[in-house]
Amino acid sequence: MNRRVLAWTVGVTLAVFSSGCRGGSTVSTKTKVPPSAKPVIRDATREELLDKYNQIAQGTKTVNATVELKPTAGSKYSGLIEEYHEVKAFLLAARPAEIRVIGQAPVVGTTVFDMTSDGETFRVWVPSKNKFLVGQVAAERASSKPIENLRPHHLLDALLWPEIRKEEVVLFEEFNDETARFYILTVLRGGYRTEILRKIWFDRADLQVSRLQSFGPKGALLSDIRLSDWQPLAGDQERSAGSNASSVMAFPHAIRIDRPHDDYRLDLQITKVILNAEIPAERFRLDQPSASELVRVGENEGDKPQ
Repeated sequence: MNRRVLAWTVGVTLAVFSSGCRGGSTVSTKTKVPPSAKPVIRDATREELLDKYNQIAQGTKTVNATVELKPTAGSKYSGLIEEYHEVKAFLLAARPAEIRVIGQAPVVGTTVFDMTSDGETFRVWVPSKNKFLVGQVAAERASSKPIENLRPHHLLDALLWPEIRKEEVVLFEEFNDETARFYILTVLRGGYRTEILRKIWFDRADLQVSRLQSFGPKGALLSDIRLSDWQPLAGDQERSAGSNASSVMAFPHAIRIDRPHDDYRLDLQITKVILNAEIPAERFRLDQPSASELVRVGENEGDKPQ
């Protein structure tokens, strides 16, 4: 008897979905997507993506770029969002961890900030406040004012990618949503407890890197970088790249860097870029201007003017 009731229930349910409730009208609708509107989905293996990523990581030795830079401090989680005016910035970066960023005000061209880092120590000169900030990269302390957390070495992960070594454990997965499909390489950190070190996202529309995420201890998301507007290198850029021209054929011209724990975001629109041109060491040197106030950032007693 129970089997008859179950069969009857299933039959009625299927009839409702197939014929609808009003005179046989259909519940479902079909929309045919034109071939020109159908997204392109490319396939790749884990090894192919590792090779593609490492080609760019190994082939990019220096970056010399002119960018439009716009900082945004705070977020809806901190309760206040403060947008700053866009500035023109000149950016130099060289392996292993040298970087310098000089920001200038639009039109007048006066220096808004000048920042350098060698991977161990950062230096920031702010002429409008007549302050020269110095601190250790590993011991920096978050400021209550998010914009003061901006550091030059925070840009390095977007420009000079760390190579994925053969001995590192790398997971491979797909991710799909309603707008796009991705491949993700997840690099793990070993030791006492296995943790996520980095995630590298590839857009399956063109297999370009579209997102780079860096994680600290206990899964803290330190940096979330989105890359887009990949453009081929121009002729003079390829010549500057020398022997690496064949491995680095394009570079992202739109970069967004989110630093959730530092509570700020940077939007970079690259207007000109040259890869692998030789950059003299003195161009990364930033000395304290005379009569400026020296502030040592991250000391145990707090930031101290000298």
